[in-house]
Amino acid sequence: MLLVLVGMLWGIEMAISQDHSAMPAHAHLNLLGWVSLFLFGIFYHLHPAIDESRFARTQVYVWIAGTVILTIGVGLVHTGHDAGDPIAAVGSLIVLLGMVMFGWIVVRRRDGNQVAGRRLTPAE
Repeated sequence: MLLVLVGMLWGIEMAISQDHSAMPAHAHLNLLGWVSLFLFGIFYHLHPAIDESRFARTQVYVWIAGTVILTIGVGLVHTGHDAGDPIAAVGSLIVLLGMVMFGWIVVRRRDGNQVAGRRLTPAE
């Protein structure tokens, strides 16, 4: 929730100042820090056994850390700071790790094809 609030406040600040140079970083923060986390949350909610695992929690923390680092790097790049490129690169790799972890969770989920206690059939 904190990431979306920061993203919204940042967007308001850009609108007030009429300086939209950091808009790509603002977009990254909202997409990675709100939309993606929301989708992860839906998946984990539908698969309670996974939701309670330490690996899932670690995946979310890795994703959040990567999102913050990537956003800072992209913001620096688009506001003219050379230091932003390596920071954005590190953040990108951490976000990639978070997605690989999520992919592993999806592929290896323990409850088979169950969603929220219901077994899915091909007709559903």
